[in-house]
Amino acid sequence: MIEKTPIPRSRRAGGRMARKSLRAAPLADELRPVRAGLEGGRYKPLDEAGLNAVVETVFQILEEIGLSQAPESGIAYMTAAGAIAGDDGRVRFPRALVEDTIANAARTITLHGQDPKYDLNLSGTKVHCGTAGAAVHLVDVAGKAYRESYLKDIYDAARIVENMDNIHFFQRPMVARDVEDPLDLDINTLYACVAGTRKHVGVSFTEGEFVPEALSMLHKIAGSEEAFRARPFVSNSNCFVVPPLRFATESCLVMEEVVKGGMPVLLLSAGQAGATAPASIAGAVAQAVSEVLAGLVYVNAMVPGHPAICGTWPFVSDLRTGAMSGGSGEQALLTAACAQVINSFGLPSGSAAGMADAKMPDAQSGYEKGSTVAMAGLSGLNMVYESVGMHASLLGFCMESLIIDNDMLGQVMRCVRGIEVNETTLSVQTMKDVCIDGPGHYLGHTATISVMQTEYVYPDVADRSSPKEWEELGKPVLLDKATARKEAILSSFKPDHISAEVDAAVRSNHKILLET
Repeated sequence: MIEKTPIPRSRRAGGRMARKSLRAAPLADELRPVRAGLEGGRYKPLDEAGLNAVVETVFQILEEIGLSQAPESGIAYMTAAGAIAGDDGRVRFPRALVEDTIANAARTITLHGQDPKYDLNLSGTKVHCGTAGAAVHLVDVAGKAYRESYLKDIYDAARIVENMDNIHFFQRPMVARDVEDPLDLDINTLYACVAGTRKHVGVSFTEGEFVPEALSMLHKIAGSEEAFRARPFVSNSNCFVVPPLRFATESCLVMEEVVKGGMPVLLLSAGQAGATAPASIAGAVAQAVSEVLAGLVYVNAMVPGHPAICGTWPFVSDLRTGAMSGGSGEQALLTAACAQVINSFGLPSGSAAGMADAKMPDAQSGYEKGSTVAMAGLSGLNMVYESVGMHASLLGFCMESLIIDNDMLGQVMRCVRGIEVNETTLSVQTMKDVCIDGPGHYLGHTATISVMQTEYVYPDVADRSSPKEWEELGKPVLLDKATARKEAILSSFKPDHISAEVDAAVRSNHKILLET
């Protein structure tokens, strides 16, 4: 008969107390188990032969097919760099030109926040997650309904993101349907974003002629044009192509203006597999990469080394209906494969994951977002856009999902971080302490205490209680907890990083519609 060593109550209680105390203590950013910029890249959906075949196809597409409908200014920039303008209206890109562009393009980009602690380093396979999109509806979880999204919703979403540790940047996720004039829409969307959060902001502009006023406002907020150029805390998300393989003239003119203004640009190619891109996943990847590299030639022909993110953003169609299927496994593969190809060039990458088909924050939403975002992060995608809050394949945005998805991102980023293996983490000495000389358990051991915050992630709203504890707590529902957290933030948190004097100057020179 083997006698069990009793567990001393005092030691167990002490261990529990120590763990609770440590969990409550603030942790230095560099020691947190998850944070912006963890290295991914362990997952590679393409084998070496497949990767090489896609890359060769990309060069073939650019050299033999090229892109049509470039504006005259763009043709001038690109042909001066070595592109060939054909009599058929298509611009083609010799392989040597594309290779030289890849070699000389910006390979490390800093996306600045208004506060330097939110700066994002885009290099290698460092992963960052945030919002994006152009949803036209806000999800009303209480009424299980959709309503049009408004300007104040964008500001409120930015305020929530400011309070979510695992959401690293804020790109406009909704369209303000209550602002009709295009210039007013662009300026007020930008203002709502930068007033709501100090994190890096991404926005779009409707026309090139609207960009100077937007830059003027940003210069006031930054303190001067020089200050903004030194730390541009806003980037432009630019759909410069209309797949398949056509430039979008107006967006290209916007791109030219933001590049001149020193603003980083996301070169976004958003084909839909089976509709505006090949239905095959490999073909959709090859087309998206080709389009983005054409944009990279365009930008670098204007300003060599300008900060540009390769936004390979192909979407998936449900081929039975033609409808977009943003939460599908095929979407996850597309995003991860695009990241792998762009990473092979050593260029900053950005794509979309987390675009749930589910209409509400439910079980379907959870598995769609968790699987697609995890694959994107593990692939080493630098910027995971649309990773939180999105529903109905980008048609609806949900505030409560920002809070639920923040927990999801914590788990994803923990997987991205991987497992540290060294003499300490292999824990042989700890095993000796416990098994030979100790109580037979690891509760309260100094090694346990030392890693409980640095290796483990704890959710903010997700439930880990036992069934008994769950009943004692009143059987809390995740969505109810997220709603309460949302309401607490929106009722109490008022950003003040833009001073009253600067805000007054902005309002005196620009038509600001939002009351903060």
